[in-house]
Amino acid sequence: MSSQNGTGRHFVLAAGGTGGHMIPAHALAAELIRRGHHVALVTDDRGARFPGLFQGVQTHILPAGRLAGGPLGWIRAGRAILTGRDMARRLNEVFRPSAVIGFGGYPALPTLLAALKDRVPTAIHEQNAVLGRVNRLLARQVDAIATAYGRVERLSDAYAAKTVIVGNPVRDEIVELRDQPFPALSADGIFRVLVTGGSQGASVLSTVVPEGLGMLPPNFRRRLQVTQQCRPEDIETVRAKYAALGIPADLATYLPDLPDRLAWSHLIIGRAGASTVAELTVAGRPAILVPYPAATDDHQTANAREMVEAGGARAIPQPRFTPVELAKQMQKLALEPGALQNAAKRAWSCGRPDAASQLADLAERIGTTAETDAPRSRRGRVLLPAPAGVA
Repeated sequence: MSSQNGTGRHFVLAAGGTGGHMIPAHALAAELIRRGHHVALVTDDRGARFPGLFQGVQTHILPAGRLAGGPLGWIRAGRAILTGRDMARRLNEVFRPSAVIGFGGYPALPTLLAALKDRVPTAIHEQNAVLGRVNRLLARQVDAIATAYGRVERLSDAYAAKTVIVGNPVRDEIVELRDQPFPALSADGIFRVLVTGGSQGASVLSTVVPEGLGMLPPNFRRRLQVTQQCRPEDIETVRAKYAALGIPADLATYLPDLPDRLAWSHLIIGRAGASTVAELTVAGRPAILVPYPAATDDHQTANAREMVEAGGARAIPQPRFTPVELAKQMQKLALEPGALQNAAKRAWSCGRPDAASQLADLAERIGTTAETDAPRSRRGRVLLPAPAGVA
């Protein structure tokens, strides 16, 4: 879809520096640029260093401040937020955005506060099935709320009129997997397992997965080929475990070619971060998910719910994620006739491959028509029109 008015507009995207925020923001940026618009990213130090994303997009690092650490921490955070807000207002003066879209995380807060102060149209996107802290702070004031799930905890019914379900944007390379068939799997063929713990890896996976795979029946274990993302401090220990078991394993701290790995994987074992779940459902890959127990508001358990209820994944709470339990669940999925292919179809049924396009449509709807619009001091608040085709 091209720009609605035929003229490239300016959009600011604000996202915290974790993969869960940065990947959907990157996907939206790519879609807006395809439509002829101009994009600026506001993030923190981590986001600016995130590999493989936002190449060629102007990036601004603002102080944000975390609302933690008791009264003194709150004071420091308040000062950082106000400083960041003033810097974002200067960006607004120069860049003149048609709209500002926030993806959560503390760097989004001063950017959206600046947009609200300057009366620039705003939207927030919630990747998780529980509304995040920053998005909760802003939900009442923004013009639109985009969600990844039909059911989002901590999102008030009072905001239903400005809430739109769009899904969670994923990279183009993931969307391209949607029309590819599930990798062929014969009774004695190679069984490819992808183990990913999100952008930071997960030590529990490094501890449990090799031992669990080692408990599989010998005829199944001999078929395994593993790709696993590990923390730097874990990687050599994990390598030694797989070598002792005789299981071929390709280990890395970061997987820049994750879409390619996902394309030929038969089963994924990983956390239930928002981007992970979105990529699995768009690609149609079955999974064993281990929600991160310390996630704010236990949002990873909520993220996994839809995929699990559809039959596309099995969720194991971390306290019950033992080598024995993993081996048992893997055999149920991999050795029962048709179970794996059926789970792949059910995972696929939960995918929302047009999320980036839907979110770009929303940005265009709420955004002012051009940088030559009336001065911001004369702009009124933007009413969100009902999106076509959305119940």
